[in-house]
Amino acid sequence: MRLDRIKSLCLSSVFMGFCALSAPAMSEASYDGLWHVTIITQSGTCEPTSRYPLTVTDGRITAPGADVSGKVGPQGLVKVSIGPAYANGQLSGNTGTGKWNGASSGVPCSGRWEASRQ
Repeated sequence: MRLDRIKSLCLSSVFMGFCALSAPAMSEASYDGLWHVTIITQSGTCEPTSRYPLTVTDGRITAPGADVSGKVGPQGLVKVSIGPAYANGQLSGNTGTGKWNGASSGVPCSGRWEASRQ
């Protein structure tokens, strides 16, 4: 009888542990979806403004036909490269902002970006 109770407790513990590991954390926000990003140049000779549709899937940032790689963390922290430019910032809900830097014909450029989820 005691052995059956120990087995039952062990199985319950294993099951509870599995459920805790497999369930997503309730406090983590998902930033997956289509985002429209506007890049604004504040210094340098890069395009004054550019717009990109970016997709976030499981925290990974991609864009069809573009040299884009990056991630969005569970708290909305963004780190991404678009070609030779690098950007970081913060998403919150359906919007985001941040800073970027890069170069055009070897001349440094920098500015800010704004994003909205569609």
